[in-house]
Amino acid sequence: MKPTLLILAAGMGSRYGGLKQIDPLGPNGETIIEYSIYDAIQAGFGKVVFVIRESFADDFKERFTGKFEDKIEIAYAYQDVNTPVEGIKNLPQREKPWGTMHAVLVAHDVINEPFAVINADDFYGADGFHQIADFLKNKCSEDTYTMVGYVLKNTLSEHGQVSRGVCVADSSNNLAKIDERTKIHWEGEKVIYHDGDASFEVPTDSVVSMNFWGFHPNIFEVSRKMFVDFVRENQDNPKAEFFIPLVADNLIAAKAASFPVLTSNDRWYGVTYQEDRQSVVDAFKKMVDEGKYPSPLW
Repeated sequence: MKPTLLILAAGMGSRYGGLKQIDPLGPNGETIIEYSIYDAIQAGFGKVVFVIRESFADDFKERFTGKFEDKIEIAYAYQDVNTPVEGIKNLPQREKPWGTMHAVLVAHDVINEPFAVINADDFYGADGFHQIADFLKNKCSEDTYTMVGYVLKNTLSEHGQVSRGVCVADSSNNLAKIDERTKIHWEGEKVIYHDGDASFEVPTDSVVSMNFWGFHPNIFEVSRKMFVDFVRENQDNPKAEFFIPLVADNLIAAKAASFPVLTSNDRWYGVTYQEDRQSVVDAFKKMVDEGKYPSPLW
């Protein structure tokens, strides 16, 4: 069975002006999403599921319809801030989204096979897709998931500070924990992060999480139960978010699942700052010139 790619795109608005997820960055106006789908097809994925907001479903489908339906199956799941989840009669009303794992949960009806999860506005490179496709086809199980990590120095912006989850692996290269680091930036040849008024160096070859995960479909029921408890505990906290790393941490701590870490040496690209845009445009042009991608892509 071919694995599925779940793309978290519900953060996209209905007006396209200036939104980085659909910003035309390729030589022929391709978006980052399209390069991810191209890489997924090449790696052997059989389906793409978009998590989007229902309010801009028509606009979204119009933007991408006709490009790759003949190459891979397409499905949609819809997430709004308060999309209900089984087991919670009255999800507390709030303005802030419930987090990335809530976004995964809304896709439970359209995914029955091992699947990967990515952000819509991140470029991960072909290597990560090939590694995780092999894992999902051959090694994934009800207690063995995975995460694709990236080398820290390959994920930084030249134009400002970023936040990264630094991965700590055990002796078997299974994920042990993720240390969240904020305000990470280059300082000369070193990479520094800040914690309050103090600053610390982070090794440039540290492996960091860029929200590229691989799961068995049983994760829907496992995380649904966690979400029910999470909502109960945080119903009066409008800022609490149910993130994917939170679920991973809980499973690892309970020894209920392992997450072998796959490491990609590809350069990660994202438009964290407006100033990053040109460097991403240049990178796609270079990859096309080197023959890594066709132009036009489809």
